Amino acid sequence: MTDHSRQLALHLPTEPRFGREDFLVSPSNQVAYEAFERWPDWHDPMLLLLGPTGAGKSHLAAIWARRAKARVLAASALPLADLPALAQAGAILLEDADKARGVEREMFHLINLARSGGASLVMTARSWPDGWGVALPDLLSRLRLAPAVEIAEPDDALVRAVLVKLFVDKQLRIDTSVVEYLAVRIERSLESARTIVEALDREALERGRAVSRPMAAEVLKRLEQSS
Repeated sequence: MTDHSRQLALHLPTEPRFGREDFLVSPSNQVAYEAFERWPDWHDPMLLLLGPTGAGKSHLAAIWARRAKARVLAASALPLADLPALAQAGAILLEDADKARGVEREMFHLINLARSGGASLVMTARSWPDGWGVALPDLLSRLRLAPAVEIAEPDDALVRAVLVKLFVDKQLRIDTSVVEYLAVRIERSLESARTIVEALDREALERGRAVSRPMAAEVLKRLEQSS
């Protein structure tokens, strides 16, 4: 296909959609989803949301944060935060708690302030606290005692459902064989599903053709080679 036969496509960046209606519940995330649905009727004001990258932690946490009107910040930003004011917000979402370094005293202080002030505190991380490399014993003790829910890697059914929803959101009509082809070949993460659908949307616009299995194979191979 020559360059003249391809249509001009506007490559506009799109942000992930973190609405409640965009979160698909499956066995891999149902326990975590139900735990957040029970808020504010939690037996403990603190909750750890754990799971691998791309499993949907940020999405579920964003749904809760919007509902709870929570203050949201990355754990790495704690040294610059007004912790007393943060704790008075009523609800706090602290993201990527396991990635932050050098913020242990601030994290410990925030946990204590939130508990004493009756604020709900959600912390996201990829693994259980014992794997974070926490050196402050009091902080590690607090984290170990905190209730936790896990989101597992997306199961096959969820990957397929997410692919279908993303294609529908793009108003792309595709054959089910394309979904089946992609579902068993992409990395099992929601971000990978978004990436391939975005790429296929651009390709279909440029070619002026519907998404097909050969097109999906070509675009997938291109993405794998560029990664």
